[in-house]
This record gives sequence, C-alpha cells and structure tokens, in this order.
Amino acid sequence: MGSASLLEIKRSIKSVQSTMQITKAMELVATSKLRRAKERAEQTRPYHKALSEAISRIRSYEATAETAFAEERKAPKTCFIVVAGDRGLAGGFNNNIFRLTASLAARCEGPCCYLPIGKKAIERFAYEKKEILTDSFVNVSSFGVSKSLALGHALSDYFLEGKIDRAVIVYTEFVSMLSQVPTYSVLLPLSPFENDPGENDSGEPDPGEQKKTPSDEPIYESPPEEMLKRIVPDYLGGTIYIALCESFAAECGARRTAMSSANKNAEEMLSNLSLSYNRARQAVITQEITEIVSGADAL
Repeated sequence: MGSASLLEIKRSIKSVQSTMQITKAMELVATSKLRRAKERAEQTRPYHKALSEAISRIRSYEATAETAFAEERKAPKTCFIVVAGDRGLAGGFNNNIFRLTASLAARCEGPCCYLPIGKKAIERFAYEKKEILTDSFVNVSSFGVSKSLALGHALSDYFLEGKIDRAVIVYTEFVSMLSQVPTYSVLLPLSPFENDPGENDSGEPDPGEQKKTPSDEPIYESPPEEMLKRIVPDYLGGTIYIALCESFAAECGARRTAMSSANKNAEEMLSNLSLSYNRARQAVITQEITEIVSGADAL
C-alpha cells in the first residue's frame, strides 16, 4: 500500500513538473510579445489624439454641426466590434470582454449585430447564434493598419447607407502589466465636438488665454463637409487599429500574469507533494524497520 502511494505521488510530481515547463515557456513568450505590443500601443496614441483634434476643429464650424456622421436615429441597430483574444490561457481576459458586451447589448433599444475580431470572439458569438457581419478577422496579432482602414471605410459606408445606426468598439485597454481594463468607445455617430481651446466648460472665453482672431483659424482647401467625409473613415480605421494594439498588449499582459500565477501554484504544489512523498517514504522505511525488528525478536 505504501509503495503504491509513493508511485502515485511520483506520477503527480512528474506531471506538475511537465506542466510547469510549459507555463514557464508561455510566460517567457508572453513577456517578449508584451514588450513589443506595449511599444506599438504607445506609438499609436499620438495619431489618434491628433486626428480627434482635427475632427473637433472641423466640426466647430456651424456648417458641419449636423453632419451625416453625427445623425442620431431612433431604435438604432447597433454594431458591436468586439476585440477578444486569439487563444485562451489569459485568465479572465476574454470573459471580461464578453460580459461587458452583453451588458452594453442589454441596454440597447434596437437590434444588435456583431463584428468579432479574434478567434475566441468568433467562436463565442457563433455559439450564441448572434448576427455576425463577418467572421474573417480571426487573428488579432496579424490585424494591421490596412485591414483597420478598410474596416473603418466599410463601417462608415454601412452607417451612411443605413445598414447600421451605431458602431461601438469593445476592447481591453492596457494600463500596466498587472492591470487591463475592459472598455468601449462609440465610433458612430460622432459625439459632439469639444470646446475650442481658450473656452472653459461654461462656454465663456478663458481669461488666461488670448482671444482667437479669424486669421488664427486654419484654412482648408475643401469645404468642411468634404473634409469630414474623407477624414472620418480614416479616423474610424485609426481608432480600430489603436484598440487592437491596446487589446493585444492587454492580452499579452493578462497571459503573462496568468502564467506567472500558474508557476507559483505549481511550485507550491511541488513543495506539498515533495513533503507528502518524504512523509510516505519515511512511513514505509519505519514500517520495514519495525517488521525486521519484529522478525529478529521472533527468532
């Protein structure tokens, strides 16, 4: 009985050690990918900020206040662009995105459709039998700028043609290696433009800023409406690409954290199993010594 118990503990130790080798390798790979993904996410943020400021400045003209891209519709059909992971083993990364998406969909007044990006998102919404616009975006890691811009142009066309009335992207924002926050952003319709620099929240000129003169305003070659029509699709594509970069970095961070936690748990299991093995082995040795002594006394 004692030897059988020792064999079972040995098998358990060997199994945990094999699993630990895999989790350590996955942690190293996730750490390597995270460094590059973090740099890419940080490099894309200035582009989004500059394009957002350009759109806000163009929309500050009265002529573009009622642009078609800002049209609010009744009982709108909402398209959720959901960015999940290509693989699992990342803790609650994917489930957190799906919970946030379900919460947002429950608050929608009209119907919903989905544009999943990432293998796990496609599998999830196909399993739930949701309306999927396309399931061709399987790999988040290979989703580059060209695909993002193409998707941005497609969404703007869908919106102008009335196929969708709202577009919301749901993704995970990378805060740090230990913190990833599920969030969302309304792409369409465009939100109201921000106040010009030099105005406070009340709309009154800021006394600390110099008052702008007409000569300070930029001069555009095309009418503001045409500028928006050309810029908004690229803006949508840029926003999607930034969300993908943030989400991929967050996925790598979540996987690294999950694998690090798995390694710690494996080390703790090995320690407990080694202790159990030593105790069982000591019990077997003690039993054998007792049997030998008893046999000698009987002689």
